[in-house]
Amino acid sequence: MSSIDKKTLIEERVNTGLLGQWYPVAKSVEIKTTRPHGVKLLGQKLVLWRGRDGAINCIEDFCPHRGAPLSYGEIHEGNIGCRYHGVIVNGEGVVVRVPAMPECALEGRKALKHFAVREAHDAVFVYVPSVNQPEPPELVLPPELEDPAWTGFLCTSVWETNYRYALDNLADPMHGCYLHSESFTLAYGSKQDLMKLDKTENGFHVTRVGQVGDNFDWAEFAIHSGSMYCFLDIPYPPAAGPGGNMRIIGFTTPVDATTCKVFFWRMRRVEGLPRECWRFLYRTALEERHWNVLEQDRVMLEGMPDDARKREMLYQHDLGVSRIRQILTRAAKEQIEAELAADPARAEAS
Repeated sequence: MSSIDKKTLIEERVNTGLLGQWYPVAKSVEIKTTRPHGVKLLGQKLVLWRGRDGAINCIEDFCPHRGAPLSYGEIHEGNIGCRYHGVIVNGEGVVVRVPAMPECALEGRKALKHFAVREAHDAVFVYVPSVNQPEPPELVLPPELEDPAWTGFLCTSVWETNYRYALDNLADPMHGCYLHSESFTLAYGSKQDLMKLDKTENGFHVTRVGQVGDNFDWAEFAIHSGSMYCFLDIPYPPAAGPGGNMRIIGFTTPVDATTCKVFFWRMRRVEGLPRECWRFLYRTALEERHWNVLEQDRVMLEGMPDDARKREMLYQHDLGVSRIRQILTRAAKEQIEAELAADPARAEAS
């Protein structure tokens, strides 16, 4: 294989999304025992539903009979039935029954891939295996989600842009004082500064040098063997109620090459009666303002051309952007090399 061909494979992997990762795909409340829920992850259609015990199943959204979407179907005694011809498949991807033809040869056959699922903090995570990490590692979650002193809300949004732009946006604290300059919490601070990047035990921290506490002034990425998330603080004025700053915890899920889904937990460290006061204030007044900020990001990123990365000219403020891109490329290179080593014929053909 030529180095050019290998480089192309690596770029394609980065662009469509890394394997060997846990990705949030839906809110918990969206997955029910009464009907299936279809999602798309890394360009692949999946279907999720709850079995009779409440546990979530996830398999390919493909009927093994003729390829109809199982997500259009129905739930039968904890299994999923295709609406086209009634073929019933279980959560392991095995054909359980073909109602139209008893004792059909399809029954009992493992026909579809199934995926590991974890449900945590109002979200449903699916693991996509890779050659170099076929078994799901532990799903490492942000400590704030596990700490009862913190409370918050999960919001999700579909953005019609490649997931890499969403990650770049999170790794770029300098855009806050420009794009969000008219928002409730981000209307303050200097529009000139330098950036500093520091390695952490599990990732990196990027921050403005001359300003702290006035805006979205820093961001940190936590990178583990099977997951990656970002967190940052939004300074809160007294009018935003009790507690400290609002912490944003973000996961970005690649849907396909031109679409992603973002999952943001909006958290605050506050307990007792002040906790309930802030939750009430958030739902009645603050949530709409926060959605407006998120929409500013979405509109800007969706307006960028798909080939923007080929024409851009980065400068000092883009330290975080460069680092997250290096991390993705390094991981993609490891995956592609493992796949080629496991399949010499493919390596030779390429």
